[in-house]
Amino acid sequence: MSKQIDPRGPRFGAAITTVVVAVALAGIHSGTGANNTLSFVLLTVQLVAHGLGTFVGLSAQPYGIVYRKFVAPRLGKPSELEDENPPRFAQFVGFLFAAAALVALLLGATVAAQIIVALHLAASFLNAVFDFCLGCQMYLIGKRILNN
Repeated sequence: MSKQIDPRGPRFGAAITTVVVAVALAGIHSGTGANNTLSFVLLTVQLVAHGLGTFVGLSAQPYGIVYRKFVAPRLGKPSELEDENPPRFAQFVGFLFAAAALVALLLGATVAAQIIVALHLAASFLNAVFDFCLGCQMYLIGKRILNN
């Protein structure tokens, strides 16, 4: 049996991710000599956060730690728990988006970086605002395909 988590934690993390990625997107500038330092730093922070959630576990994800330490005690117990695997896979998808955006920035492909970051922003926004986790849905679809 896999670990069960408070489903509000990943949604809280998605809200923070939405803000971080939105600021990163706003900071990406096209053109010769464009300075994308702020975006690069923010995307690196996001890459590390997603990497910890993916490769170490959601208990190591920094936004989840903030949620468990400061937010969850004020909310009380969740009405139900959820399997950790779909949100952990969603962290992997976010990791891939952040990595791809960083590579695009390093290569000077600012338009590609903007598109990748915009897609990352859309996914995190859907989770934060509408509780619709695209990475979780991808995980569940993949699991159904592999089990048939």
